Amino acid sequence: MTASIRKVAAMAETPGGVRQGTDPRNSEWTTGPSLFAGLALELSGTLSIVLGVAGIAQGAIFNAPGYVYRFDVTAWGWIHLVIGLALVAAGLGVLVGKSWGRGAGIALGAVSLITQFMFIPYYPLWSISVMTLDLLAIFALSRFSVT
Repeated sequence: MTASIRKVAAMAETPGGVRQGTDPRNSEWTTGPSLFAGLALELSGTLSIVLGVAGIAQGAIFNAPGYVYRFDVTAWGWIHLVIGLALVAAGLGVLVGKSWGRGAGIALGAVSLITQFMFIPYYPLWSISVMTLDLLAIFALSRFSVT
């Protein structure tokens, strides 16, 4: 063995001869249901941002005549853009394990759920898909404890 390989091998060994891995609980990133919830919030936020930008760029994209919750053409775009950015921030907070991430994720997931429900007449499949992500994220954040 060359000297550099012996030096690397000696650095890798521990006193007991057993390599010790990193404990996932000591990591800054989260695992399990919180990881799923954070990723669901990130995806929901990203989809809301895409929808918001499309609504702002093309005013005719949202058209549902005779709808009770009818807003200005670009208003839906701005609503989804703002909520999407907030969802991405909350998702990052959950993924990094910040104390505010869980509460913000639940609250913003609920707000996104309500706005997507109001948006069903415009794009039903899109809204129901994002609502499913929001519901799963809220369930994972409220049901499972952080360990």
